[in-house]
Amino acid sequence: MRVVIVTESFPPDVNGVAHCALQTARHLVDRGHSPLVVAPATAGHGPDASAPCPVVRVPSLPLPGYPQVRVALPSRRVAAAITEHRADLVHLASPFVLGVRGMAAAARLGIPAVAVYQTDLAGYARTYMGAGEATAWRRIRSVHAAADRTLAPSSAALHDLEAHGVPRVRLWPRGVDTVRFRPDRRDEALRRELAPNGELIVGYVGRLAPEKQVELLAAACALDGVRVVVVGDGPSETALRETLPGAVFLGRRTGDELARIFASLDVFAHTGPFETFCQTVQEAMASGVPVVAPAAGGPLDLVAHGRTGLLVPPGDADAVRDAVWSLVAARPAR
Repeated sequence: MRVVIVTESFPPDVNGVAHCALQTARHLVDRGHSPLVVAPATAGHGPDASAPCPVVRVPSLPLPGYPQVRVALPSRRVAAAITEHRADLVHLASPFVLGVRGMAAAARLGIPAVAVYQTDLAGYARTYMGAGEATAWRRIRSVHAAADRTLAPSSAALHDLEAHGVPRVRLWPRGVDTVRFRPDRRDEALRRELAPNGELIVGYVGRLAPEKQVELLAAACALDGVRVVVVGDGPSETALRETLPGAVFLGRRTGDELARIFASLDVFAHTGPFETFCQTVQEAMASGVPVVAPAAGGPLDLVAHGRTGLLVPPGDADAVRDAVWSLVAARPAR
């Protein structure tokens, strides 16, 4: 089968959409199919030599105020790529700008399209604009209603889509790389480097942006015997360095280095309430690390409360602190 994956983000970008699009391409290649990826161009990025299949890059601009995110410009390359690849199916990863053009091209060419819902645009609208949630849902409904199938990564996402009138939705949860993310990557030398006084290490991995609400870890930073470690980058980094006194900021880490960090944590804390799935929760659990996460979105499917982690009310800094402390204080529970 010949598949064109039209994605709003692709490596070297580091985010859930890019990661899932890459794994989808690898999955197809491994099973004898012929994928082609269409993605926004990334500043300073050379040929996609490490990609599992050909990649067509579309001109893009950085998102104002968040240059790590690139937005594709109008281009005929999308339709041309679908036509030249002789696609049997168009797979749209988190369609918003580039994906909408891919959807239109597929419709004109009579090619079935599958759209993957991966970004909580309505939640982002509340975070960045304080309003606009209804407008965001109209956009989501308009885009996904044009697809032959919409895939939702969690039961919460599926419920939200159906509640807002999106048709033909099916559940498509994610796997996790248990070869890369595993408990035996725990590194005592790294732990001594991060917590030289033997503190228990509480880690966050992800974008540093307002919607992630990483500032909720401030109270955990004040706990005795706890060292907070933050992995990732983004527009909130400068403010978070002031808000999280004593925290260690490691910047962006990937691959086996990231897996070593995950396995070296004592507790993984995710704070953002707008996750349609939350791959980092699975990566932490595959690494043998208990999770504290909001009882919202993707983590509801992933965390068995009291067994693999603790779910807390979204946006509640005290609840995050108390959950972290309960795991810090109770080694058998960890």
